[in-house]
Order: sequence, then structure tokens, then C-alpha cells
Amino acid sequence: MTAKKTVLILGASYGTLLATKLALAGHDATLVCLPAEAEAINAGGTRVRIPVRGREGKIEVASSALPGRIAATTPDAADPAAFDLVALAMQEPQYRAPEIRALLGRVEAAGKPMMSIMNMPPLPYLARLPGVDVATIRNASADASVWGGISPSRMTLASPDPQAFRPDPQDPTLLEVSLPTNFKVAAFEDPAHTAILEALAADIEAARFEHEGEAIALPVKLKVHASLYVPLAKWAMLLTGNYRCVQDDTVIPIREAVHADPAASREVYEWVCRLCVEMGAAPEDMVPFEKYANAAQGLAKPSSAARALAAGAPAIERVDALVQALGRARGMSHPSVDRTVARVDAWLERNRAKAG
Repeated sequence: MTAKKTVLILGASYGTLLATKLALAGHDATLVCLPAEAEAINAGGTRVRIPVRGREGKIEVASSALPGRIAATTPDAADPAAFDLVALAMQEPQYRAPEIRALLGRVEAAGKPMMSIMNMPPLPYLARLPGVDVATIRNASADASVWGGISPSRMTLASPDPQAFRPDPQDPTLLEVSLPTNFKVAAFEDPAHTAILEALAADIEAARFEHEGEAIALPVKLKVHASLYVPLAKWAMLLTGNYRCVQDDTVIPIREAVHADPAASREVYEWVCRLCVEMGAAPEDMVPFEKYANAAQGLAKPSSAARALAAGAPAIERVDALVQALGRARGMSHPSVDRTVARVDAWLERNRAKAG
């Protein structure tokens, strides 16, 4: 194992999965969350239930059994200067909150590297992609000004391929993993920052969990890639499954969105992949449709974005609008993508009207 690292993770829902993998590898993670969540986590620790190939059911991993430490704090109390790395694991609209915006400013002032595991790539990361004019995609962000002071050189992106959810919204200490795939992260501009990622990735790969007297490897690894485009492979999955869960007046499971019409799903998926290649990705940076479609068979719930809309959310992450805007900037469009964006727009308009 390398020297212990400390990681500050903004977001205690999805972020708990990354924190657990870090703590299993002997590193320390601090989750930034609401006061009640922080109190519950600091009092009782966290638990993650994760499926392991070849075993029935899911294995529960309690933070109290791990060599590293998981703690929690509030945005106002977080001191980024005390950490080696900062991970962004909240829904993109949440960064508009004054206390989160202020925390991002302290992260930048401390010169700390940031790794996003959000579905919506932060604008400073997109600014690292050659040929992308950030001015043309600002409207896809909930509030583009949040990212105005963040240096692109200290921002990277991990594809949030693993799927996880809180089975009990009233229990912030428990997270359940439904799809235990890997975080694929692009290198930083600074090799010293990339070295932090590589050390964490190696330790996560080597870590084992003691379960019923046996040391087992748990899924969900951190994989570091030189290509800036590897994390963008998630876009085709989001546009094919997650956002197509959103129908005119209801939401449907990801599995149904993908497999109700496999030919239509393949067409959307491959269009998004072509867009990424037009932007500079290599074809091998993308994930084949067949692999995604097979994984989607196990996704029996609507996506988090669809569930949020159904619950009345006035704002969600808009990767659908981002992909549409990037396509239009290159003279590319797809009717299914346009229809999806229009549906999400309509849901948000209705939700905002109801909220007053």
C-alpha cells in the first residue's frame, strides 16, 4: 500500500460508494453532507451492500470493519487544505447552494485537484477538451457561474458507471449497489495529481474484504486512463437509458427504456458514440452497445433523474441538453435526442410551475 491519502467527497449518497472503496484500501475519506446526515454517519458509520459475482445476495460492507476511516462533515466546516484530493459526487444543481459554492472556492484557493464522479461533467473539465467552446454549452448547466473560478488544469472526470441508490431515504448511512462496474477516470494535466489517482487505483485493486473467513475482492475499481474521452462513454448510456426513462406523463425503468425497442436504442447509443468520436475520442474509448444493453437488463428502476422529475424536482442534471448542444455545434442532431430533451424540459416547466 502507498502512503495514506485523505479524500474529501462532496456528497454522501453516491459518494459513500467511493468512500467505502477508499477506506477498504486503507485511505481516509470525509463526506460533505447535511448536518443530520453527518451526525448519523459519524455516530454509526456507513454500510454499503454490493453484489459479488458468483455469490448469492449482496455483501454488506460496514465502515467500522475497514482499515481506513470514513467521517462526515458539513460544507461550512470542511477544510479542503487538509486533503490530498477532492471528489465531486453531488447532483450538479446542488452546487448552486451558497455554502457549496463557497466550499468550491476554498478548494480552488487551496490548489487541490478535483475529480468529478457526477453524470454532468463540470464545465472546467469540458474546457480541457480540444475544440469545445464552453460558451456554447453553458445553458446546459444549472448555473454555469458556479464553475467560473475553477481551473481546468485541476479538474478531471470519472465516468460514474456504477449504479447505486439509498434503499431507505430516511437512512443516510446505507447505500445499495445495483450495478458494480468501474469508475473510469481521465488523467489530470499535472502528473503529480495523476500520481495520486494511480496510487489510489492500485490500492483499491489490491484491497481484500474479510467475509465469512475469506479474503475476497470486491467489485468497483478505479481505472486511470490517459484519454480525456474515456469518461464520456457514459453519455451514450445516459441518453439511451437514463433520460429515455422520461416519458410524456410517466417514468419507466431503465431496462424498459432500453429493451422495449432495442433497434431504436442502438441507434441513439451509436449516434452519441459517433458524436464523441467527432469530438476526438477513439472508437475504443467507447463501450459497445451490446455490453451496455446486457447490463441494462438488471436496471429495474427508473434512473435517478427520472425519479427526481417524478418527485417534482425543479432542476436536474442535464446531460441530455449538453449532448444535444455539443451535437448541434458540429452540425449533428438526432430526433430521439431532441424528443428526450423536449420531454425533460416539459417536466421541469411543470414542476417549476407547481413549486410556484
